[in-house]
Amino acid sequence: MKIQEFISSLPQPVVKGEDVSIPDNVIKKIFKLANLRKTDIFYDLGCGNNNTVAIAAKEFKVKMSIGIEIRKSLAIKAHKKIEGMKNAKIVNGDIRTATISDATVLLFWFTDPNVIHHMINRFENELNDGARIITIWSPPELMLPIKVKFPFFVCRKPFKYAKDIREQIKAIYGNPCVDFTASWLLAEQYIHELEVVPNQYLRFVNMLQSMIIWINAWNMGVACEEEIPPPIQTYIGILKAFFNIDLSDMISNK
Repeated sequence: MKIQEFISSLPQPVVKGEDVSIPDNVIKKIFKLANLRKTDIFYDLGCGNNNTVAIAAKEFKVKMSIGIEIRKSLAIKAHKKIEGMKNAKIVNGDIRTATISDATVLLFWFTDPNVIHHMINRFENELNDGARIITIWSPPELMLPIKVKFPFFVCRKPFKYAKDIREQIKAIYGNPCVDFTASWLLAEQYIHELEVVPNQYLRFVNMLQSMIIWINAWNMGVACEEEIPPPIQTYIGILKAFFNIDLSDMISNK
């Protein structure tokens, strides 16, 4: 099975990050990294049915906690979680047009490049200096974060940008390229920090995720190796032979 076929067989809301549930412990870790405090106005852009808005309001006692969710059914569910909280509300709307200018901290977890580019323009034009953007997996485009605990990043306005992906990687990880060992460790940390993978699947998910990280680095020209290393070839072979997942067509020729 080619990787595109494997992805297409998965529930699309999950693939697109639309129905991903963030555990409460992870939400609290993210808020602590961003130093969320009582004076903050917090926005979760695309809050879904997570507890982010409620936790920010109740446990971190922010001045106001706001969730924006375009899907009405999820907005209704999210609203039920904050009933009775005076410092929390849910907005049923589109993050691309909803008011965010008073935000001091925003959680922004989108993978669509068009949405990311649009929202970066909004962040630059509408947010006040000092506003913090929390992202998961990577900073928005080429932004340089002020805090990193992979896979969580905090960027602060006025935002700074790398001139290219190598400069960004070096600023974050201290090395302008990603080798096999780094890809494995990053996948391992990603899985550990998000706390969503059952123990019996850890090895498989770690293997698949690390291969995708390294292959993406190779395709972008930021892999440290000049040739595909033996461990990559071995794990790609294992995924194909034992799990019927073929990643070979993802690798671009140099």
